[in-house]
Amino acid sequence: MRLATWNVNSLTARLPRVTEWLDLQKPDVLCMQETKQADEKFPEKEFAELGYESAHFGDGRWNGVALLSRIGLEDVIRGFGAEEDSHGKRLVSAVCGGTRVVSVYVPNGRALDHEFYRFKLAWLARLRKKLDEWCPPGSSLAVCGDFNVAPDDGDVWDPSAFVGATHVSEPERAALRDVEAWGLEDVFRRFNDAGTFTWWDYRAGDFHQGRGLRIDLVLVSEDLARRATGAFRDRDARKGKKPSDHAPVVVDFENP
Repeated sequence: MRLATWNVNSLTARLPRVTEWLDLQKPDVLCMQETKQADEKFPEKEFAELGYESAHFGDGRWNGVALLSRIGLEDVIRGFGAEEDSHGKRLVSAVCGGTRVVSVYVPNGRALDHEFYRFKLAWLARLRKKLDEWCPPGSSLAVCGDFNVAPDDGDVWDPSAFVGATHVSEPERAALRDVEAWGLEDVFRRFNDAGTFTWWDYRAGDFHQGRGLRIDLVLVSEDLARRATGAFRDRDARKGKKPSDHAPVVVDFENP
């Protein structure tokens, strides 16, 4: 199984790039974030022509998440519920080939003294609670997406440049560790060195200067972690005309 996650930063703007990438890398499951599309505008037909079932959760303005699968798509769950989704449509989940796959777009947080930062911490806590509800211990689970948290300083191009900023604060990292405490492994780090980033700001030539963060994660349960055979960040997908500011992250697993 090949599992991938990609913040596409507008599927409307980047659909040709996404379909080309699917044809090239052929993931069995792709989690997407920031589709910025309403459900009725989601290009389900185009993905079906490539062999993918799909599930989308978006309102057409900001945010928006999706799942594509060619190994089955069952028991779709969209969001947490009306109250918890008040800051946008940020989660979609389904069972794909026997594994519960969750595509998440964690709130940015903006600044440590901003109300959205407090919401970000509450959102991550809500995610952990929902994982406990959806997946009993021993379940096969993958939580993938743009977490807007760099797990440690090895995931930041220059920690001193982010002192007092979001994405690296200890409360955010602690909230991420609590999600992982369900029984999830950040499997990408097993196969890649520190400094393998997944996001670069569009401004100031950050991509070419190597000034990035690793905030796009694939967290998997123990059964999947045992079967993982490799993981990579597709830096080439960040190049070229009108790229997303994120690169896809891909993890391969052997069959059980």
